[in-house]
Amino acid sequence: MLTLYDYLPSQNGWKIRQLLAHLDLPYRSELVAIFDGEGQSADYRRISPTGTVPALRLADGRTLAESNAILAFLAEGTPYLPGDAYGRAKVLQWLSFEQERIESTVGTLRHWRLTGKLARRPPALVAMKRDAAVHALAILDSELETRAFVARDAYTIADIALYAYAAHAQEAGIALRPFVHFNRWLARVRAQPGHLATTHAYALDPHSSRELAHRPLPAEVAFMQADDAGGAGAD
Repeated sequence: MLTLYDYLPSQNGWKIRQLLAHLDLPYRSELVAIFDGEGQSADYRRISPTGTVPALRLADGRTLAESNAILAFLAEGTPYLPGDAYGRAKVLQWLSFEQERIESTVGTLRHWRLTGKLARRPPALVAMKRDAAVHALAILDSELETRAFVARDAYTIADIALYAYAAHAQEAGIALRPFVHFNRWLARVRAQPGHLATTHAYALDPHSSRELAHRPLPAEVAFMQADDAGGAGAD
């Protein structure tokens, strides 16, 4: 059976839960307390090198990390990933857009606002991310004027990936009313059979207001030690 390493408030985790629900695939969940440092344990870093969720363990023991890579793997041979090379490439195009233009802006701002971290961030950084988020949503709105779904005229994992954070842009402090075509697309995604409407609040996790810790890898430790030694010698 598949094992999904998850953190319930994560919309990246939601992506995988959504596709598993569409595919009616059984799986077991293992929750990872990422803000309590559990994601940085040596055991978990062997599953997910960055210590993030989601990650997936296959029945044969192999593991896979990064939400959009997991989506592409699970969607192989299903209607959620086109079988032709061009169709697949278009889906990959929008998966890349989601990671670079949506998760890094809408997803980050939403997380900062919902966990009380926004006030700790430089105002210029917040403004830059907000402007980039609005620009990304405007691109989506323009694209969705010409077709029903993001990558083609059928629902794919590109729609699942983009919906995960873009649908919650208002929680990031971004008004969605101006994006008419985008809002119609949201309604079409929500109308899909088996759509998972439930989201999980960060309030479920008493540690969510903490910053994510970064545990240095051995090579980083060696580099820092060498740098410290060099600095001491220079003094």
